Amino acid sequence: MWGPILLGLFYAAIYVGNGAATPYLPVWFHHRGLTGAEIGLILSAPMLARIATAPLLALWADTFRLRRTPLMLMGLATAICFALMAPPLGFWGWFAVWFIASSIFTALPPLTDVIVLNRARHEGFNYGWPRGIGSAAFILANIAMGAILVRNSPELVLVWMILAALLVAVSARFLLPADPVASEGGHANGADRRAGLIELIRDPDFMLVVVSAGLIQSAHAFYYGFASLSWKAQGVPDNLTGLVWAAGVVVEVVFLWFMEPWRQKLGPRNLLVLGGVAGLIRWTALALSPPLWLVFPLQALHTLTYAATFVASLQLVERLSKPANASSAQLINSALQSGMLMGLATMGSGFLFDHFAAKGYLAMTVMTAVGLAGAVRLYGVKRLDG
Repeated sequence: MWGPILLGLFYAAIYVGNGAATPYLPVWFHHRGLTGAEIGLILSAPMLARIATAPLLALWADTFRLRRTPLMLMGLATAICFALMAPPLGFWGWFAVWFIASSIFTALPPLTDVIVLNRARHEGFNYGWPRGIGSAAFILANIAMGAILVRNSPELVLVWMILAALLVAVSARFLLPADPVASEGGHANGADRRAGLIELIRDPDFMLVVVSAGLIQSAHAFYYGFASLSWKAQGVPDNLTGLVWAAGVVVEVVFLWFMEPWRQKLGPRNLLVLGGVAGLIRWTALALSPPLWLVFPLQALHTLTYAATFVASLQLVERLSKPANASSAQLINSALQSGMLMGLATMGSGFLFDHFAAKGYLAMTVMTAVGLAGAVRLYGVKRLDG
């Protein structure tokens, strides 16, 4: 009983930091005098580089005997990097430190997924329960940090992030199980780790999964970057914009906590295809600047476009990987979904919004269609049966 709860609390330790950093770190950078263009470069650089940094971190993480050990060290390293951002470093100084901090911190969830998916499979609990606790913590951190900033300096954003990273380091030691990296309990062989990584990259079925899921997920780029501005231009009040955002995350939590029987019955390939179909509907509808009463039900599609696609990709990647390269597999999957593809889509979304406003969503429809075509091809992959 306590196992899934402890794992969920560790996810919460990660996402209580993300819940403050994702929406409010740009506020902190702006408070420190950076322009919008400079902030965009700082934020997108580690995303674009994750296709290289993620596999390197995976190889490093698998050098340890226990899977929780690198998570402890990564939490501590992230806290140190966040603390180093406090002095007036200027653009290039913050660029360098944030690049390191973000590269490390964004590797924490997929490395945790390896532990939780393995435990869920052997102990028979729903992976969505611990992962949903992390999503709930993200919402609470978002609300709490927003309330703090109403009356206090944006400097508290960095303080929150430092404390959250330290919480990750401590929680990894006391909340995560002592699961070994190698099945025999020793240290994984370096040559085997590299061979496992190369095997994944050369596996056409694996690459089809991660690219297809990555395209469907990265189609959220325009939404993440410009939904608020688009709704504001349509006359949606600022106080309702927050509720619209929250609605999407709430349905995500509901999906993770209460829809496990339906997910199991449907299977990961069907989930991925369903996420792609929902994306075609969602982004096309938002491109037409629908009235607010229609935006809320469209937000319910976040259950499929994000949560279903995310869970499906984790399960498909797990089926195509081995214990020796499980960390690499999940980090490559994450690197494409929230890294390189998302970074490129985010950069392009700025141009689209400037020139086409809400109709920029149509480019996300095209991305989703390509990802959906790849997802449909997965029905012919026999290794994913069962």
